[in-house]
Amino acid sequence: AAARLAAEQEVENLSGLSPNPEKDIFVVRENRTTCLMAEFAAKFIVPYDVWASNYVDLITEQADIPLPRGAEVKGKCGTNESELEISWLEQAYTLKLFFLKEGHNTSRGQEAFWRLSRIQFTYDTAERTYFKDAIVPGKHTASSHRLSALVTPAGKSYECQAQQTISLVSSDHQKSVQLLLSEVRVQPFDITADFVFSEEHKCPVDQREQLEETLPLILGLILGLVIVITLCVYHIHHKLTANQVQIPRDRSQYKHMG
Repeated sequence: AAARLAAEQEVENLSGLSPNPEKDIFVVRENRTTCLMAEFAAKFIVPYDVWASNYVDLITEQADIPLPRGAEVKGKCGTNESELEISWLEQAYTLKLFFLKEGHNTSRGQEAFWRLSRIQFTYDTAERTYFKDAIVPGKHTASSHRLSALVTPAGKSYECQAQQTISLVSSDHQKSVQLLLSEVRVQPFDITADFVFSEEHKCPVDQREQLEETLPLILGLILGLVIVITLCVYHIHHKLTANQVQIPRDRSQYKHMG
């Protein structure tokens, strides 16, 4: 019990490191070691039906459900499959993330990657914090379909500061639920140090933004180098031509030469 309390306190301290109050860190531990870590901010946009003012027609409202700090965390770790389960508000809302590690044939041979293979979000429209006057309130499940997200080389963590949107299909009349993820850092396999992410693998959006930020600097350095080289060449050329004997243009001055 003391070891479990110490682990929980350490997780809580890690969560407090983030300046973003909407972001939390979720840790799964087995055999007193960290086997899965995930840090992100998340929000769900969930459409639901209510009666119109005439109580005849239906209109669609939208619930914006943030993933709060202090949620209950459970999970499972395996060699090739891992799972993270997060629930809050007395399990009115439950998010399950399923990860899969597999091999791919590349030009360099067989290489291992992991990915987010499935998402399942369960929500209760009878819960009144975010759902107001929902018709036929009850529990619904929104799931991903053939998902392959956060693809990362094995042994590395996935990092993406940019916001990502993943669509889920709900059991509530096939409505589309949107999951918005931002400031993501995830590693579901091969964690070598307790509570420490391995080397990051940045998402394509972050890589492109980083290139856009550094490209003007690189171009500026190249332009400055070209200017310096041009000035050096001009200086050397001017010095060489200044040391050469100047031939008079007026032929009458030739007799004074020699």
